[in-house]
Parts: sequence; structure tokens; C-alpha cells
Amino acid sequence: VPWEGAEALRLAAPRTFQQIRCYSAPVAAEPFLSGTSSNYVEEMYYAWLENPKSVHKSWDIFFRNANAGAAPGTAYQSPPPLSTSLSTLTQIRGHHVAQLDPLGILDADLDSSLPADIVTSTDKLGFYGLDESDLDKVFHLPTTTFIGGNESALPLREIIRRLEMAYCQHIGVEFMFINDLEQCQWIRRKFETPVPVLPLVSLEFLHRKWSSEKRFGLEGCEVLIPALKTIIDKSSEKGVDYVIMGMPHRGRLNVLANVIRKELEQIFCQFDSKLEAADEGSGDVKYHLGMYHRRINRVTDRNITLSLVANPSHLEAADPVVQGKTKAEQFYCGDTEGKKVMSILLHGDAAFAGQGIVYETFHLSDLPSYTTHGTVHVVVNNQIGFTTDPRMARSSPYPTDVARVVNAPIFHVNADDPEAVVYVCNVAAEWRSTFHKDVVVDLVCYRRNGHNEMDEPMFTQPLMYKQIRKQKPVLQKYAELLISQGVVNQPEYEEEIAKYDKICEEAHARSKDEKILHIKHWLDSPWPGFFTLDGQPRSMTCPSTGLNEEDLTHIGQVASSVPVEDFTIHGGLSRILKTRGEMVKNRTVDWALAEYMAFGSLLKDGIHIRLSGQDVERGTFSHRHHVLHDQNVDKRTCIPMNHLWPNQAPYTVCNSSLSEYGVLGFELGFAMASPNALVLWEAQFGDFHNTAQCIIDQFICPGQAKWVRQNGIVLLLPHGMEGMGPEHSSARPERFLQMCNDDPDVFPKLDDFDVRQLYDCNWIVILLPFRKPLIIFTPKSLLRHPEARSSFDDMLPGTHFLRVIPDSGPAAQNPEQVKRVLFCTGKVYYDLTRERKARQMEADVAITRVEQLSPFPFDLLQREAEKYPAAELVWCQEEHKNQGYYDYVKPRLRTTINRAKPVWYAGREPAAAPATGNKKTHLTELQRLLDTAFNLDAFKDLS
Repeated sequence: VPWEGAEALRLAAPRTFQQIRCYSAPVAAEPFLSGTSSNYVEEMYYAWLENPKSVHKSWDIFFRNANAGAAPGTAYQSPPPLSTSLSTLTQIRGHHVAQLDPLGILDADLDSSLPADIVTSTDKLGFYGLDESDLDKVFHLPTTTFIGGNESALPLREIIRRLEMAYCQHIGVEFMFINDLEQCQWIRRKFETPVPVLPLVSLEFLHRKWSSEKRFGLEGCEVLIPALKTIIDKSSEKGVDYVIMGMPHRGRLNVLANVIRKELEQIFCQFDSKLEAADEGSGDVKYHLGMYHRRINRVTDRNITLSLVANPSHLEAADPVVQGKTKAEQFYCGDTEGKKVMSILLHGDAAFAGQGIVYETFHLSDLPSYTTHGTVHVVVNNQIGFTTDPRMARSSPYPTDVARVVNAPIFHVNADDPEAVVYVCNVAAEWRSTFHKDVVVDLVCYRRNGHNEMDEPMFTQPLMYKQIRKQKPVLQKYAELLISQGVVNQPEYEEEIAKYDKICEEAHARSKDEKILHIKHWLDSPWPGFFTLDGQPRSMTCPSTGLNEEDLTHIGQVASSVPVEDFTIHGGLSRILKTRGEMVKNRTVDWALAEYMAFGSLLKDGIHIRLSGQDVERGTFSHRHHVLHDQNVDKRTCIPMNHLWPNQAPYTVCNSSLSEYGVLGFELGFAMASPNALVLWEAQFGDFHNTAQCIIDQFICPGQAKWVRQNGIVLLLPHGMEGMGPEHSSARPERFLQMCNDDPDVFPKLDDFDVRQLYDCNWIVILLPFRKPLIIFTPKSLLRHPEARSSFDDMLPGTHFLRVIPDSGPAAQNPEQVKRVLFCTGKVYYDLTRERKARQMEADVAITRVEQLSPFPFDLLQREAEKYPAAELVWCQEEHKNQGYYDYVKPRLRTTINRAKPVWYAGREPAAAPATGNKKTHLTELQRLLDTAFNLDAFKDLS
């Protein structure tokens, strides 16, 4: 018998061991029974006859065998070990038979058959070589289960019952794919010895007041509210004081009201059709808006800040944005382990399975420069998309299977069992706090109404919605349960409902006083103190960005050296650094060194810089080399830029995963957290932003207009037609220009022309009293072009960014004699100057570079056009006519000159693809555009 059983026998003073021996009592009892006398065994025997469970299992076995006629000395047998596969397979596959669908009509795993290896009835025992007669046999429990509590052996019948209770009821657990014994044991302990807890809240008031309004209500998954509150409460208890959340439409208004505690009147006034918009921007629909709120957590009595990030209709697009913002908040408060700041992401089942951005975001979860040290994912599993059956929406058993790629445990739970939901959410929050890894809670529920409140779901899911019409709401079901148990009575329940209704009615009355929608109430990332200085609005000026000679020289010297001792760099890199050093001596910079100067100066001023993207540490074109690698010591690196100044801001440069959509979203979120940082994302080639277009279209371009959310994200997009084919040439500048919000037909009449323009536009530069996204079309071949250099003189104090670079050669000396002005931007300038020199036309043709395309420099180009009164005006570009800049520039140039003369085009003809893949064709096209640009008779016969 087990030690404690033998000890109990000794204390009970049974008969002497010799007297017991004839009954073949357990041998382990011998040292404790010797020398005692009692009729205890006989009493035990009679007690056993009445109730076999009244004695210890070892004596139960003994009496059974003795009654069956076992010979003396053979009646007691040690329990056989339980087949490991029996318990393990239940842990692995129990979720397949769990009762997860509150409607009772669907299978959460899309499979109506029961796995042959799951024992839920006696007919499955044969799978393990057992039969019904074995059900009362006692088996030793393996170390990989906690169903026995303090007991090491149990009858098979009880083992099966306890496994079913743990893994096959309203909770289904997926975790056995995790290859970490400690983590698996932790989960087993949580679910094999559960202690459920309670409460429930809901907001159905909106449905009664605005039944015909789109609001994407939570009916059918009301339990989401206590679920989120539980996660937040438990996380607060574990030390978290800032939670950043992202979610789609469904339940958003409910979460804003009941979790984040947004003022109800601010929510209700959104439904007023007469509500006027303030002048801050276009605004957005009510179920897209975000929120930031700091309040007391009433469970822990600790302050907690909650931020719900605004999200467009692209359901999972906010996932990486939330992660980036979370990473930034952790970075700025020194939370290197994610103990103070965390993220919660909510998902719909169809989107979680269908949107690739979910996979991209998961794969950022454990990368050193992107991890947020664990996210709690909550899936509102409607078991339907808009109108699409899950069997048509995914190929995997569950919508949550994508989370298995990072070994995240997945807890499926029947959303009509609030106690199970709250228990699971407590475990999820504890998992995140303990292991700092992602975890998924799958709330298997239903959608009581259609996709939105005006939709008719019976068109496509008639059987499901017939059942839903019969389904009692979970609040009613749970209230009836509590009333039947005597936990509450009917009047108490009705009083709570009335109390909440009264709060809503009073807020509804107050909401009618709101005449204007002030979008500032819906900021998800406020920047307190940034827009004012000493209590006054910042002046609309753009300071000089120049540096003194000493700083330029110092940054250049660090950029061309290795500031760490005993560090061996590659021989080829030694030559690159030597070339940099020579440039510094000659007071010149190329693109890579100029970037170093810009970054270094900001770091000195305390501006944190983060540069992210594919291969940015070295640079796609082997030009940057911001991270040096020791050639003799594996993984030993050096970042010279972090050795510039004694008290400088940190510089983060990190190679990203092979992702554009996810990583750009992450960096956008990072840039949201603080205006006093420079956050840059570089595409490996400019057109790689194609797969991140959703972030650009939904967040970067209209973000300020929709959500009054300024952002200083910088996109570095390598661009240039160099015969490298259609996928490595164009950063598609026409797309960005098309989305610029300046009017091509209006010449601005503003004071502080350039800064005011920047303030009114939707994307632009840094070091201003506001923040705008900046799109830079960066060079490729120009990185090493001998003429693409600048002098220190162009970067000294008093210098500014040049929106337009005028011609400074012979043509500018005699402007009245100039016959043609070529306006251009980018790399084609060097092709044009080379061709002009070859044709000896420096005095006939002026070339003006437009460095800032948008906002369009009307004032400076007007000056240029007036400078050359007799000249034809030509826009020249290397891109095809239906691409590039022409469609954007032409109407603005004509507005600039008041349509006094035509604006001609010189460039490639329209095409479907952005570039040819044939080198000879590329060169032929280039020569054709140069011939057009310098043929002074080319446009004479055109009207």
C-alpha cells in the first residue's frame, strides 16, 4: 500500500501481522502491523462489503481477490500502470468531443465523427486491449496527469470520468503539440484540477434604441465582456498597468462601454443622424473608432491604462499595428520582459483563419526586435463568416489552427458557459504572465442577428437561425441557473438589469446635448504636450536642419571606423569604411553617409531612431553596414551609431522577417506611441510595398483625417528604372501621388507657404511642430554614382531642405536664351545632364529638379517658369506615361503658370507593366526619351 495507507493501518491498531498474513495483506504493511492486535481487518472487511469505497484501494483489491478465491499470499496485487496512451490521447484529442457549440448543432472542428481512440463509452475500451470488466480495476497514474490529486492510483472507471470532465466538457484544450514539458505540465495542472468562478455583463441597450442601425452588436457572445475583464483583472494582478487592444467591428461599442469605460453619451451621440462633424477631419463610422483611457481597476485597486486602436474594415489589419504600439510602449518605459505593458487581440473566426496577416503577426511574436512577450488572442467564433459556412471558409479543423505555428496553447470554450469562459481567461492571463508567450481563447458562440443589424441571415443559414431564434440569451440562462442554485433571487436579478438600464437611459438623454462630433474624444494614441510649448501652440516654422562642421566630421569618423577593440571586420568592408573616411576628409557625402549624418544628429538631440525591414542592417545594396559582424566570433556584432555621443538616444536597426504587410503595420504602430522618435521602414525594393498596400491605404494615407492620428512613419522605397525588370524597378510613385490631398487646380495663397502646405497635406517630413508620414523614393544605382554627392557646405547651420533644386549652370546665367526647361525628379536627372553635355546644349536647356513632389512646390516652380520666359516647359521622367509623376505634375504645373503655355511630356510610352525585363529594350527606351527631351523641334507640330 502507499505509505499513507500503511500509516493509517498502523494508527488503527489492527491485528498482529501474523494474524493478517493468512489473508495475504499488503506486504508493505508488515513493519507497521507487527506486534499489534485488533479486529480492525474484520471490521474493514464488513465495511467493504457495504461500500467498497470505504476502505483504501489497496484493501479493496485485496478483499476482491480474496473473495474470488485467491490463494494465501496472492490476494494482493500492485495496481498495473495505466496505459500512457489512454490519458495522453485524451489530452491530445479530447477537444474533438468537447461540447463546444452552444447551439448543439455544429461541430467546432468541422468533423461530426468521434475519434476511435477517445474513450467516451465502454465500446471504445477494446482500442486499448481493455473490456468492461477492467473498469473497476485500479491503475497507477502516470506522472503526466494530475487527475488523481493526491492519489497515485484510481479505478479505470474514475480515470475515464475525470479525463472526460477535464477535456471533453465545455472546454477543449489544445496544447500537446508544445514541445516543452514544463509548459505542458502547467496546463495539465490548470485543467485537470479546475476551480471555476463567475460574473456576466452585457449591453443590449443599443439594440432596443437603434434596431435598424449598423452597430455589429455582441448578442450571442455577450460573454466576451467578462472574458476581457477577467484577462485584464488577472493581468493587473500580475503587475500589468497598460493594455493595448485591437479588435474588429463585432462588439466594439460594447467593449468601449463596458471594458474601457468610454462615456456612454459619447457612444450614443454617434447614432444621431443630425450630429455635425467637427473640422478635424473626415471622421469614420462609429464601429471603427479607437479610445485611450486611464482608470482604476476595481478588482486590484491599481491604475490601468487601456487603449483600443482604431481599425478599418480590413478586419485583421490592426494586429501588427497593436503589436508595434505595444513594443514601443514597452521600449519607452524600459519594460524588457513585458511585465507592465501587454496586448490583447480580438478576432473573428473567419478572419482569423482567412487573413494572412494573422500568420505574419504570429511570426513576429518571438523575434527579438518585435516580440511583445506574449499576446492574449480572443476569437469570437460565430461559426460563420458574413454568410459563409465555416466548411467553405477554411481547410483546417479550427479557425485557430494558425496559432499552432508558434506553439501557442489554444483553449476552446463554450461561450454559453460563463464560468468555464472566465476560468479559461484566468488561465490564459496566467499563462501569458508566466511564460510570456502567445495564447488563444476560442469563444465558440453564435451571432444572434445577421452580419449587421439590417442583414437577413435566414437567406443563407436557415437551420442555424431557426435554432438561434429558440436559444435563450446567455444572461437569461445563467441567471436562471444562479436562481435555481439560490445564489441570487429573481428580484435581485431584475434590480441589476433595471439599474443598468437606468444608467443607459440617463446617458442617452445627455447624448442629445451633443451637437458636434469632436473626434478628439476618440484618440487611441494621444501625445500630451507635443503640440504646445509653454502652454501655447507651437509656431508654424521649420527650423534649419544644418549641423556644425565638428559634428559632421565626428559622425563621419565614427561611420568609417570600428569603435570596439579586438573586432575583426570583413576585408571588403574595410575598403568601404576607408572610402567613407576619405569622403569625410574631402567634406563630401554620398547617400549612405548622408543617412548616417541625419541619424547621428537626431540621436544627439535625444530622438530615438528605429529602422526596420528586410536586410536593413547591411542594406539591400550593400551600402549601409550599420551592423558590423566579427569575422572570428559567431554572433558578435557592433553598431557604431550607438557609440556616437555619451548621452545619445538609442538607435535600433533590425532585420525583419520576410514580411511587408505585417512589418509595416508593426512599425506604424511603433510610431504611434511617441512623436519624439524617427521610425523608418525600408522595402527591399520599392515595389515590395505592394503587399503592404492595406496599411498604406487604410492607416498611413487617411489616418489623420479618419482618426485625427498623426504619425511620423517614414517609408524608404528604392526606386529607379535600371533594366532590372518589372519587379525591381518602380516603387509606384503614382499610387502615392494619386492619394495626395492637395488640389491641382488651386494655387495656394498662404503665409509661411512651405510649412503651411505641409500642415494641410496628408503626408510629408520630420522636424516640424506636427508629424506626417514621409514617402522617400530612395536610390539604387545612385548609391555609388560619382556625381550623386553633396558637400558639407550644403549641410551646415542655416541650411534647409531644398524642395526644388534649380539649374545652376550656363542656362541659369542667360535665362532669356533658354529654349526648354526640363522639370524632373530622381535618377533621370543624371541621364539628362550627361546627354545635355554630350549634345553641347548646356546653354539651351535648363534642368530643374523637383525634390518634394507633394505638397507640390507651386511657389518655387512659378519662380522657375518665370525665370525662363521663352522656354518650352517639359516634364521628363523615366517611368511610363501612365505611371510615375506625370499625371500628378502636369495639372499642377499648368496651375502654376496659369495655363499660359502647354506642359509637354518626355518619357516612356504607356505600358501595363512598370518596366521591361529585357536590357536592350530598356536601353532603347531610355535613348528614345532622351532624344525626345533634347529634340527642340519635337513638340512644334503638336497642339
